Amino acid sequence: MSKLIFIVDDEQSISKLLSFWVKDKWGYDVEIFPNSESMLKKLSSRPDLVLLDIMLPGLDGIETLKRIKQADEHLPVIMLSAQGRIDVAVDSIKYGAYDYFSKPIDQQKLELALKNAIRNYDLLKEVQNLKEHVKKEYSFDNIISADGKMQDVFKLVSKVLDNDISVLIYGESGTGKELIARAIHYNGNRKDKPFVVVNCASIPRELLESELFGHEKGSFTGAHQRKLGKFEYAKDGTIFLDEVGELEMLLQAKLLRVIQQKEFERVGGTELIKTNVRIISATNRDLKHAVEQKQFREDLYYRLNSFPIFIPPIRQRRADILVLTEYFLEEFNKKLQKNVKGFTKKALKLIYEYDWPGNVREMENTIERCLIISEKDHLDVDDLPQHIRAADTSASVDQQNVMFTDYNIIPFEKIKEKSIRHALKVTGGNIVEAARKLQLGRATIYRLMEKYGIEG
Repeated sequence: MSKLIFIVDDEQSISKLLSFWVKDKWGYDVEIFPNSESMLKKLSSRPDLVLLDIMLPGLDGIETLKRIKQADEHLPVIMLSAQGRIDVAVDSIKYGAYDYFSKPIDQQKLELALKNAIRNYDLLKEVQNLKEHVKKEYSFDNIISADGKMQDVFKLVSKVLDNDISVLIYGESGTGKELIARAIHYNGNRKDKPFVVVNCASIPRELLESELFGHEKGSFTGAHQRKLGKFEYAKDGTIFLDEVGELEMLLQAKLLRVIQQKEFERVGGTELIKTNVRIISATNRDLKHAVEQKQFREDLYYRLNSFPIFIPPIRQRRADILVLTEYFLEEFNKKLQKNVKGFTKKALKLIYEYDWPGNVREMENTIERCLIISEKDHLDVDDLPQHIRAADTSASVDQQNVMFTDYNIIPFEKIKEKSIRHALKVTGGNIVEAARKLQLGRATIYRLMEKYGIEG
């Protein structure tokens, strides 16, 4: 796409020469204006650069430059002057001019200045568009929910957007903890700064310290050069520590120091590095229980848990299941270029009644799979995965009848073991939730798990 350059000069001979260079030799589109007033009226047509003479009738070049910058602070303006005065050049740069040329103008230098200015402007627009896209993507309007429990979550999130309090997001895997963390960052006062994600569970423990805090050259085998850590990359922004409960004790102590002193050292280094990042953490573990078991530092727990936010699993907000089903159906129709109209009533009933232990992530993957394998207008029961069809509550009565017959007595201990195993399977291994559903104390669940040899 050709770039548009405005030339503003009251001398026709200069305007024609510049137009010849810019349009005929360098291939840009050109509009010529004899004064500033006529050019400012056309500024809404969004030129890519303005060549602006300083000595103009009416509104002079410096005042015009100020008005251009009020309309678009990034639009590059190259000032032209027959006087060649240093003070005029300094004023031009001071008020935001990209460059300054005295007449007669050096053609080669002007061409290079034009190319660089337009390239920089394109990059700035691209970055700005990306920021707007990210802000829109992580706005609360884009977090799909119709359930009152999630509306309560949004209210909590709105309270912490513009302050630096540490937030700890609780929730099972797949509930959207990172999505909430991004919403906090991109709707808050740090939105123009970096958002850096560290998954504490996916990085080997021996490498995690270097990943977080960086290392100096030669600090360990393989450290061939200095490496900056995530805390440095997140400067003045937000660092999101996903699965923070997986941090080992040594790293917990170092993280506590970062929170308290706002400083750290790289691995193998002695230089104190100051940091001003906001920390948002997330976990699917019961950190309070981990503190009781001496697996997590109590002082760090209270530092991270300054403002807890719990995201309920999807089985606790049934109102969202059908809303999300429709949303994912629409999204994957676009992605896969299909035109599936919806689900049959029986398929929707199974989707609604299924407990979704993998939460929103499992649902997203399931709907995509259904659309990939189906060739029908409406997705039916046979398009759903076997484990969802097997969870049909109408079939559960038959299964109970098989378990309890006139000729088959099952030992009570066996029924207890099956019940606990099933509850842990349905809740995705969440002991707290399993205990709640079974109406048992958490200590009782742990004792029975040990008795029946059920691993966490």
